[in-house]
Amino acid sequence: MSKHLSEQEIIRREKLAKIQAAGVDAYPASLYPVSHYSTNIKDHFTEENKDDFANVCVAGRIMSINDRGKVFFIKVQDSKGIIQLYVKRDEICPEEDKSFWDNVVKHGLDLGDFIGTTGYVFITKTGETSIHTQTLTLLAKSLKPLPVVKRDEEGNAYDEVTDPEFRYRQRYADLIINPAVKDTFIKRTKLVNTIREFLNEHGALEVDTPVLQSIPGGAAARPFITHHNALDIPLYLRIANELYLKRLIVGGFDFVYEFSRNFRNEGMDRTHNPEFTVLEWYTAYKDYFWMMNTTEQLFEKIALALHGTTDVIVGDKTISFKAPFKRISIYDAIKENTGIDVSDKDEAGLREVCKQLNIAVPNNIGKGKLIDEIFGATSEHIYIQPTYIIDYPVEMSPLTKKHRSKEGLVERFELMVNGKEIANAYTELNDPIDQRLRFEEQAKLMERGDDEAMFIDHDFLRALEYGMPPTSGIGIGIDRLCMLMTNNASIQDVLLFPQMRPEKVTAE
Repeated sequence: MSKHLSEQEIIRREKLAKIQAAGVDAYPASLYPVSHYSTNIKDHFTEENKDDFANVCVAGRIMSINDRGKVFFIKVQDSKGIIQLYVKRDEICPEEDKSFWDNVVKHGLDLGDFIGTTGYVFITKTGETSIHTQTLTLLAKSLKPLPVVKRDEEGNAYDEVTDPEFRYRQRYADLIINPAVKDTFIKRTKLVNTIREFLNEHGALEVDTPVLQSIPGGAAARPFITHHNALDIPLYLRIANELYLKRLIVGGFDFVYEFSRNFRNEGMDRTHNPEFTVLEWYTAYKDYFWMMNTTEQLFEKIALALHGTTDVIVGDKTISFKAPFKRISIYDAIKENTGIDVSDKDEAGLREVCKQLNIAVPNNIGKGKLIDEIFGATSEHIYIQPTYIIDYPVEMSPLTKKHRSKEGLVERFELMVNGKEIANAYTELNDPIDQRLRFEEQAKLMERGDDEAMFIDHDFLRALEYGMPPTSGIGIGIDRLCMLMTNNASIQDVLLFPQMRPEKVTAE
């Protein structure tokens, strides 16, 4: 990054020097006793209760300055919103010495500076609830100018900063100048808290499992690899926490969940980031039918918590999270959308279907991946309203229990919403002999060059041999769910700090 300063940055540093020369600390370390927030004042102040607001203390960032000579109108943004300050020279500096006004207020303040103020609330002649400032304190001098966002008289932005490169790389600045961005992340936290409350109310226990794993298990994905120096072994950033949560079911817990930070060394696009968050929970003595019903209840609760209705606007669509959701088998979905029945096809037959449908597939994947490719290319995008795609072929699901009544299938569903997978759930495979055979099939795929095939986890197989009760589990992509519930089209818009290439360093 260039060390050259812009003209504005030079001017701000000169102001800082003058402020410090005047004996004012531009970065004081003292406690500042904030008593009120902007929205609290603006929502509750009236002429009838003005005595309750006769002595308020507010702090925040300067977003605009209107210099009227001996009076300044300053708009300050705190963590809740924006409020106007009425700042009069002779009240800030009631004595003969006006140096603080001259050196700090009039010639030292800039947009972006943090200030604190005490005073009383009143309504201006133009009808704006404001603070009549009696003391003003500089809390932090800003040395870099904020991008300017112009607004009309109603406060609507008409010159927003929309450049993704700037917004994602400098999220801190994005949050300052784009209030809707902050609202997205407030809703994200509310979404997570709603899920946590729902699961806790149903008797679940929140747990933590390892991020560094000796075997990257629980999903089909390419892992990140690192090295542990002390043990002199390779370790993997987890691609899923499934196998550890199942170990806890073996150990006697009936219902466990975890918000898991997962890492997959794969591509990046509008719905994929190499670091992402998944909620997984596992419940003993349940199956995938119970899980479908429970997931519907959860999604209804989330929509109501964030929007007050089960109808959620996503782009130009209205998506209803009102239960029950549609259910259709993956074979029926492919047949419905292509006219081709793939249920009786072997690997060679599936490759012919791919050729017929102009779907390019690598040579090193097996039957399960081929069906997944066909579904993804022809059907996934069709399901806008919440739809359970159910009853997958056994080759696609090495951790899933065989279907109780349909040969060659497993009891699995994926929840599709707005054309994307949001959740993946099973009746869990608890037969250790069958599980070992499934892992061995995955090992054969790995030998063929499929670098997303699963490793054999011998410790997990040992855990299953102790006995795991009938169990159902689910994984829900929190980032994609947040995209839906906040009407954002890109995963980068719901991650505070999405992955990006490092900035190029500019030579002196």
